[in-house]
Amino acid sequence: MKDAGVLADLLEKQAVEFGAGDAAKANIAKLRAGARAVVTGQQVVLFGGPLLTILKAATAVARAKEATKATGVEHVPVFWMATEDHDLEEVDQVSLLTKSSVETLRAGIKVTKAVPVGGVVVPGPGLEAVLERASELLEFAPVSEWLRECYRPEGGRQPTLALAFGRLIARIFSEQGLVVMDAASRAFHALGTGTLRYAIEHAEELQDALIARGEELVERGYHAQVLVAEGGSMLFLLDEATGERVALRRSAEGQWKAGGRSYSTTELIAILEAAPERLSPNALLRPVFQDTVLPTAAYVGGPAEIAYFAQSAVLYEAILGRITPVLPRLSATLLEPAIAAVMDKDEVQLPDAMTTAETLAQRLGARAMPIEGKRKLAAVGNAVETELSALTEYLGGMDESLGRSAEVSGSKMLYQMNRLRRMAATFELQKEASLRKHAEAVVLNVFPGEHPQERVVAGVWFMARYGDGLVEKLVGVAGNQCPGHVVVRL
Repeated sequence: MKDAGVLADLLEKQAVEFGAGDAAKANIAKLRAGARAVVTGQQVVLFGGPLLTILKAATAVARAKEATKATGVEHVPVFWMATEDHDLEEVDQVSLLTKSSVETLRAGIKVTKAVPVGGVVVPGPGLEAVLERASELLEFAPVSEWLRECYRPEGGRQPTLALAFGRLIARIFSEQGLVVMDAASRAFHALGTGTLRYAIEHAEELQDALIARGEELVERGYHAQVLVAEGGSMLFLLDEATGERVALRRSAEGQWKAGGRSYSTTELIAILEAAPERLSPNALLRPVFQDTVLPTAAYVGGPAEIAYFAQSAVLYEAILGRITPVLPRLSATLLEPAIAAVMDKDEVQLPDAMTTAETLAQRLGARAMPIEGKRKLAAVGNAVETELSALTEYLGGMDESLGRSAEVSGSKMLYQMNRLRRMAATFELQKEASLRKHAEAVVLNVFPGEHPQERVVAGVWFMARYGDGLVEKLVGVAGNQCPGHVVVRL
């Protein structure tokens, strides 16, 4: 990579800002010497965001180790912070568990314009209250102090979301040598100007290629992750006066428009040359821009990111002449010992627990019924279904409308049969109240708010309870390359 030295210089400077450890600095030196990168990334969410952030980074670490061993060429893990997005509401929150609920904390960050979130300053008063509550929920574990250190003001100034997030991820993965980077600056964007220039000069043909790919995906039974329409583009422009990030659109005459102003292609190229940080890619172009800046060997992403590549592939082929391999991140549910013990006792597997607490409680109640009761309910239920099916078929043969009436009446009878089953299960739940508590605890931990744990519960919540060893354990699990979703017993 011709700009390896420049890239390493920039990463070394940021490593100091983020308080990176010696292992990360050693990996930056490897990049300077020609190492390849296994890249992942995430938005700069408050306090590190949900568990999936840690799962992504752990996977990148594991895959970099594997690639180095398999090829004999050094590969290092890199975490690309998505600091140029402008959806502030999405990143100004973190969810932690109480004994009975999910509690979502917000710092109350406010901005008047849609500015890149990475540069937004975390407000002191609101942050202090959130830090205090988070510390309580994290039971004042060492990671609570990490949060305070990473989000502390320096020189009387509060940190930006990017700086605080970078400090935290670098701290969590200090022993694994994860290289954390924020590519929003002018110097980093200068390394990716080739892709941005191509996107400006070949906007129409790239847009046509994306539209054609979207139609192809729909024809094959899929859907496009990003809606691409005529007149759009893959670029955003930072307004020089307000700092607002505005989508660039193209007119039929070839003019570009953003925020009420018009630009010619020549003017956009001039902006790119003078202030490249003012131009940024959208979700489809971002991975191509990223791989222009970095010597990427592979990208580690979640399901939605992998789906993006079905569209981004046409951009890769046109701009870089190749497509970067994309690898799935570790997808996991972490089971604490107490929850695992309850699930084992009640014979609950993970798929069964990914439901509502009431549904799981009903299953446990039904399972707790005496054998004789289960047999009688099953026998009657089966007999009713069999006889109703035969009767409906017979009556339908006599008269079509009579058959339809039989179907309606039969559905009502089956509903009452199922209601009887629920009543019997509820009776058992009332006899053994602990079953309902078990169901509530299990669902809260593995499927909070009817969402997978990894997408809701903050990674720092698990760090608080299981310490530094958790990261290395997850790296090991990611290294096993198990397909699909896995259960990790802590």
